Amino acid sequence: MIAAGLRALLAHWRRNPLQLFAFLAGLALATALWSGVQAINAEARASYDAAAAVLGEGQYDQILPRRGDSIDQAQYVALRRAGWLVSPVIEGRLNGVRLVGVEPVTAPTGLGGLSINDRPANAVLGPAGPIFANAETAARLASMPALDRPGPGRTQPQHRETDSPEPDSPAQDALGPNRLEPDRVEVVIDPSVAPGLAVGDIGVVQRLLARSDLTRLIVLPQQPRAQPALADVAPALLLQPSAQAADIGQLTDSFHLNLTAFGFLSFSVGLFIVHSTIGLAFEQRRSMVRTLRALGMPMRLLVGLIAAEMLGLAAIGAAIGVMLGYLIAALLLPDVAATLRGLYGAQVSGSLQLRAEWWLSGFLLALLGTAAALAGRIWQIARMPLLTAGRPRAWVLANARRLRLQGRAALVLLAGAAVLAGLADGLASGFALLGALLLGAALALPPLAERALRLVQDRIAAPVWRWFWADTRQQLPGLSLALMALLLAVSANIGVSTMVSSFRVTFVGFLDQRLAPELFVRVETAQASAALERYLSARGHELLPLLATPTRIAGQPTRLFGVRVGPTYRENWRFLAAEPAAWDRVEAGAAVIVNEQLARRAGLWTGDRLAITEGLRLPIVGVVGDYGNPNGQAVIAEPLFRSLHPDLFARQFGVRTQTPQTLRAALGDSRGISINAIIDQAAIKRASLQVFERTFLVTDALNLLTLGVAGFAILMSLLTLADQRVPQLAPVWALGLTRKRLGALELLRAVALAVIVFLCALPVGLGLAWVLLSIVNVAAFGWQLPMFFFPFDYAMLGLYAIIAALLAASWPALRLARTPLATLLKVFANER
Repeated sequence: MIAAGLRALLAHWRRNPLQLFAFLAGLALATALWSGVQAINAEARASYDAAAAVLGEGQYDQILPRRGDSIDQAQYVALRRAGWLVSPVIEGRLNGVRLVGVEPVTAPTGLGGLSINDRPANAVLGPAGPIFANAETAARLASMPALDRPGPGRTQPQHRETDSPEPDSPAQDALGPNRLEPDRVEVVIDPSVAPGLAVGDIGVVQRLLARSDLTRLIVLPQQPRAQPALADVAPALLLQPSAQAADIGQLTDSFHLNLTAFGFLSFSVGLFIVHSTIGLAFEQRRSMVRTLRALGMPMRLLVGLIAAEMLGLAAIGAAIGVMLGYLIAALLLPDVAATLRGLYGAQVSGSLQLRAEWWLSGFLLALLGTAAALAGRIWQIARMPLLTAGRPRAWVLANARRLRLQGRAALVLLAGAAVLAGLADGLASGFALLGALLLGAALALPPLAERALRLVQDRIAAPVWRWFWADTRQQLPGLSLALMALLLAVSANIGVSTMVSSFRVTFVGFLDQRLAPELFVRVETAQASAALERYLSARGHELLPLLATPTRIAGQPTRLFGVRVGPTYRENWRFLAAEPAAWDRVEAGAAVIVNEQLARRAGLWTGDRLAITEGLRLPIVGVVGDYGNPNGQAVIAEPLFRSLHPDLFARQFGVRTQTPQTLRAALGDSRGISINAIIDQAAIKRASLQVFERTFLVTDALNLLTLGVAGFAILMSLLTLADQRVPQLAPVWALGLTRKRLGALELLRAVALAVIVFLCALPVGLGLAWVLLSIVNVAAFGWQLPMFFFPFDYAMLGLYAIIAALLAASWPALRLARTPLATLLKVFANER
């Protein structure tokens, strides 16, 4: 009986290969988009973990300088002699690579990569020690004359002579213009080292960077029971607990959460195809179900066979989807890596690995989604009497009951979204609001569309058109899931395009405000800083020195700036909130200006007092927008900054000039400043906008894929409904409507439904944009963007939705226009 039942069930797919294709393709597309996004996220997180293992971030307490960014080696020696068990680390950049030096003898196990700790000491220590990097990073180091390019092996690298770097390259800047040529250093390829990093013995790295200082000290977990306080041994240093260390994974959580949300939305859109196909298959097999039960097959066995059949097909579709997801991830990963590098400075590998955490999640989610779509139909069969399951009216009544429940669920979800809109203040509640809004709107679409179609039908008197609208209403249940998928896709496009365009308008204005100086000049020494200031001041240029140091303010990692208040700041900076005479109070050293990120995370605003140091509390007189920056910033006057940090000097200057190119050339010729250290405003703005464009490239690709999946859902629904509609169209054809006109009406029907979907999607998309800008963005980044409206873009999205519906309906309409006359005539000989 089991074998016979399976043959009967599988025979349906042999007779309806298009339905089988729709089921497998819908599930494959849904799984592909989800698993592709998860593959990207998994690769990024693996890179973060590898970097954390190399750098010790978030794992060990660290000792950092209170001021500046370096530690004198004498302070390290004093700590060791006092009984502090610490391990030194130095960091710098070499040819665009983050170079990290550790001491293998004292470093904790795992710090610096497994190769450092596992290798014999004589293979790592001393002036002949190697530099470890993965293949991609090693290739970037190949242009350094002091480094040998590695071969493919880990232990027996091959050597070759390398070309000299170009003049004024980052490598030369790092080593200094007058450095002595060090001994050649071997580069060993080690895949375990994070991308963008190279690791070696601290002595080798210090020599390559032409430095003798340290960046930080790692505090080992096991310390002596009695040791002097850090402030007594090295008062210029501070202890940072591991819990307070900056974690790049935490900074990028919001980015990956957004990707996951879009992946799940795309999965949901694809799952609508599966749900629709399962519904049509059950409706077409209701007579088979009646026959099998009448022949004596137990309900429990029948349900088990149907579940096994559907889940077996789902496993095939999921496997195909995982493979497609790998391809999607491989295509998008370079853009994601560029985005993370531009936004957060996070280095992500450009190659993709097959990790169980993402392909298994896609596989399981596909099976769970299919099971959820299957459960409702099986429940209907289990509750229907034996002979009732074969009657079409019984299925119509069951669908009507389901639609009533669906409408009530939509009201509950939309009401919940309205409540959350007033209460949501974090990422979790923000995404719960998004989910309730989108799901509630999707469930509300069929009843709203039915009412709209009924309203149009009641106002039409012409028989043909009255029949057209009535027939459209009759098709609505079969197309509802596909239309819901289109609603979600169009809403997501509207919401994300509004967010991106609002960001772009605000970001361009922000760049014009912050990049008011025509030139930006960077120097490396205090002598060069003082000489540059004398040179430019003597020639009448307005000079804007920028003093900066990392610190912690209000418990938040913050960068403290000292600025020279003048016309540039007064005329160009726009505040989100400010008190009267804000700049006058800052210039007098009696107030501070903070960026929005610090203000929101510290729970402070204008009028509140902020502790700059232990003995200095200043009132906040202005909060400024700082878009694209994940960190806090505080701005005080230059004299106050110098009194707090007298040993620091201005490394960067903004210069106001009417002839930027002439002054740039003069600084290079007369002051010997590298041309790479003098950047004009246009170059910074161009680079910033490039980062911006790359940031949303992945989102645009996912939006396009989601809209394509929605169009595919409509196509599959129309194709699977085409055969069922022949008995309904034959009488109309017999009354005089030609097949060609019937096909044209099918296209018109698709346009009408797409217009209804777009009109419903527009407010949903704008609500989505508001949630993203006002709730999710604030919780994720600490700043809120103003919301702008772009009617032309919305009109174009509506046009794209109509085009997608037209393309989806064109094939079914063409099939209808070419339906053989014999097929239409057979309807009148059939009992239906």
